[in-house]
Amino acid sequence: MRHGRARRVAVLRTSAPAKWVFGVAHLSTKTDLEVPVVHAPLLRRGLVLEYLTLGWNVVGVVIVVIAAYAAHSVALAGFGLDSLIEIFASIVVVWQLTGVNQHRERLALRLIGFAFIALVIYIVVQLLSTLLTGTHAVASLGGIIWIAATFLVMLLLAFGKRTTGQQMKNEVLLTEGRVTLVDAYLAGAVLVGLVLNALFGWWWADPLASLVIVYYGIREAIHALRESAKSTPLTDTLKKDI
Repeated sequence: MRHGRARRVAVLRTSAPAKWVFGVAHLSTKTDLEVPVVHAPLLRRGLVLEYLTLGWNVVGVVIVVIAAYAAHSVALAGFGLDSLIEIFASIVVVWQLTGVNQHRERLALRLIGFAFIALVIYIVVQLLSTLLTGTHAVASLGGIIWIAATFLVMLLLAFGKRTTGQQMKNEVLLTEGRVTLVDAYLAGAVLVGLVLNALFGWWWADPLASLVIVYYGIREAIHALRESAKSTPLTDTLKKDI
């Protein structure tokens, strides 16, 4: 066993694969292995961030759908779908954090990548449909207030996830943090469109503003899928550290 490592490790004796519970390996074994310990405070912080994201978006879906129906806003309806994708991504991260292993990480990254792809496809279809049909949305004060609040909240949550993910060295949390950041960008784009439509009657600004999300969505989908391909099984990682 090597000594003087900068990073904290747990000495485990096992003849069977480790069972991970909330990021900590629990086993009764007979072979020496070194497994990185995920500090409990970091894990709790990551889970709290995801639960906050889930709670905000669950409430947001209801509010946005009501506002979209009242204002006949395609952009608000699209943001509701984005909130559903964010809910899905948060559930994936909670699933991964509460059962940490490389096999779950690989699948979780793939699922988040596919969620990005679904978001991009929807935005493009929505944009073309709105521009071709000339759908005009009416002003929605309630929608503007909620989207503005969501923009600020998602920026704060994305920052927290990035910081925690870097400290935990957890690629799934980092990737989902990018989903949250894209959610914030989309909220900002929708907000600009709603305000321009309310002030100047520029109905086309609403769907056009969402184009910025297409770029970020494609970039992050590629990143997530590439990271899922690069993830190595836990046993291979352990062998390198022994």
